Amino acid sequence: MTETPAGKRLHVLKAVEDGWSAFIRAPWPFVLFALLYGVLAILFQLLPEFLLDITTNPSVSAAVISLIVSMVGSVLISLWGTMGLIRGAWKALDGEKLGFSTMTRWDGDAAGRLFINQIVLIILGLIISGISLALMVALSQANEVLGYIPFITAAVVFIYLMVNQTFLPFLALLQDEPPLSNLGRGREVVDPSWRWVLLLLIVEMAILLIGMVLCGVGLLAAFPVTLCVSTAAYRQLFDDTDNTGFLAE
Repeated sequence: MTETPAGKRLHVLKAVEDGWSAFIRAPWPFVLFALLYGVLAILFQLLPEFLLDITTNPSVSAAVISLIVSMVGSVLISLWGTMGLIRGAWKALDGEKLGFSTMTRWDGDAAGRLFINQIVLIILGLIISGISLALMVALSQANEVLGYIPFITAAVVFIYLMVNQTFLPFLALLQDEPPLSNLGRGREVVDPSWRWVLLLLIVEMAILLIGMVLCGVGLLAAFPVTLCVSTAAYRQLFDDTDNTGFLAE
């Protein structure tokens, strides 16, 4: 993997400008893909309720099967949507003509890497939560006030992780490294620019909030814009090398 200069700073304004420029190069493919992504995600979430409503006296096994189908479908749609938006943002940032088919293309290997990396991060979060909960119970028995210390500490750790693992999906898709190496790489590169990445996330949340205020329809543009901004920020801090063939047509 290409080495990234230590202490490289993220320029938030440039990332926002580059991300916006990438979006307006091909707004309709981004908006249509976001619409398709959102509709499919909602359909899979509503699937269990729909199947139970049309079934007379549904059994427990039918309810479980519908729930499993919903969960698996939701995960697959989430992976597909993330891959499509990142691929589209990358192509747009390179100034290439962005076709709808470029974003909808499924890549099983990339989806597997993305899924495993996210699972490892979730496991890490569960471990931190478990340790925090155990310490809260133990300290609360001695002093109720002391029980808040593990909770506050865990909250700080989670915020720290949320920021320094902002680019984990990009590392999973573009770098052929094990999940733990990607987690370590994210921390190593982001830490020197931690406060700037935090600012980036705040800006992206503001963009999404504006999209929600616009009757929710604005999210169809706001969501792809934030992905374009994140992609531009990743290219600043890491590199623009595709070591897995994820971007290849």
